[in-house]
Amino acid sequence: MTDQLDIQRVNALLDREEIRNLRQHYSFLLDSGNAQRMDEVFTEDAEVKVTVGSMIGLAEIKQSLADAYTAFDTRQRKHFPFVHAVTNHNITLTGPDSAKGSCYLLDFVTDRDQAQHPFLLVGRYLDEYVRIDGEWRIQRTELDVLWPAENA
Repeated sequence: MTDQLDIQRVNALLDREEIRNLRQHYSFLLDSGNAQRMDEVFTEDAEVKVTVGSMIGLAEIKQSLADAYTAFDTRQRKHFPFVHAVTNHNITLTGPDSAKGSCYLLDFVTDRDQAQHPFLLVGRYLDEYVRIDGEWRIQRTELDVLWPAENA
């Protein structure tokens, strides 16, 4: 019995680590201008809710994130115009192939003069994950912006 429990606990740890890596991989792909590879992160029918609205489906997600990269790359350096740092990841496995989670987002803009504040926003991602063909993917995510306050 103990061996089976230990295996379940190890598998749960591995699942949580894969999900953490998935969220970090999203940040790297977005920040490095590789939005066309978002199928490595999202399900085909994923929903992404961010400050500029909702994106539904992989094609719309890829296009909208590529557009965001272009919009923030004002100096056309094509090298990390922003950095999405994620931390404090909390993951709850809700089934053998499903999970929910949240993590903090520190969103830096690197395409600004040194005198300007580098923070764009501080927020948290609220995610729903599914495992498809043995791979974890984000099925739904919503960005909860904590700073700056909308009414400030």
